[in-house]
Amino acid sequence: MIKITALYPYEEGKRFDIDYYCNSHVPMVARTLGTACKSISIDAGLAGRAPGSKPPFFAMAHMLFESMDVFRAAFAPHAAEFSKDGPNYTDVSPLMQISEVRL
Repeated sequence: MIKITALYPYEEGKRFDIDYYCNSHVPMVARTLGTACKSISIDAGLAGRAPGSKPPFFAMAHMLFESMDVFRAAFAPHAAEFSKDGPNYTDVSPLMQISEVRL
């Protein structure tokens, strides 16, 4: 099992519309990927380690796939469509990580 994580770093003066992301963007991605994507979860940043500090990330999205091949086959044909929707919810460039789920 692999996990694809998109991390949206918090930056002062930047925007991230978590409601649009959760109610429009992610459902569109889920519909498009279909059964290839086993699950999607979204974390919305609240704070950092120190009391009253800003979170390191506006949000994080986690998607599970059976394998890299399944992910690439499902995602690659639609990557441009997914990116095109980005300005509707943020002006932050996401960081991406692909991980092997171990536990």
